[in-house]
Amino acid sequence: MKELFKYAFILGLICFLSSSVLAVVNGITESHILLQKARAEELALRQIMGEEFHFKPHYIDERIDYYKAYNSQDQSLAGFVLKTQAKGFNSQIEILTALNLNLEVSQVKILFQNETPGLGTRITEPDFLSRFKNKGWEDLSHVEAISGATISSSAVIKALKGNLAGLKEELLMEAEGAR
Repeated sequence: MKELFKYAFILGLICFLSSSVLAVVNGITESHILLQKARAEELALRQIMGEEFHFKPHYIDERIDYYKAYNSQDQSLAGFVLKTQAKGFNSQIEILTALNLNLEVSQVKILFQNETPGLGTRITEPDFLSRFKNKGWEDLSHVEAISGATISSSAVIKALKGNLAGLKEELLMEAEGAR
């Protein structure tokens, strides 16, 4: 019986030390990870809207819900970039969607996904992402899911449609004010 307690104590000590080291490493690297994530998002914004735009985030509950895209030359509102999350088959999928002032999709980019390789990862392919181009809120229901990756692709479609539906009135008022 003494030997059982001895092994339990040793195992507990190893677990405590390991979790302590992981907590310290996490504390040290967390700010670097967040900075890298912000840089990747800035790069993605420029990829889907263009280098000639600058972006102002719109926050809801301390979380960026969308960006307003302004033309750098004349400072006019040129469109919006929605930031959406969806629960896919294996993971959360982070999506950026560029919209023009008519709230039609101009481009979609998957920021992060950890879906099944070869199946769910097909949501990042240009063939799937191009299906959203020039679609308005009403037309998003007609975007076809990917055969074999139905859960992942349907999650992207539903998330975009739901996010756009929730922000539609606010974005339309912003767009009208810009015209």
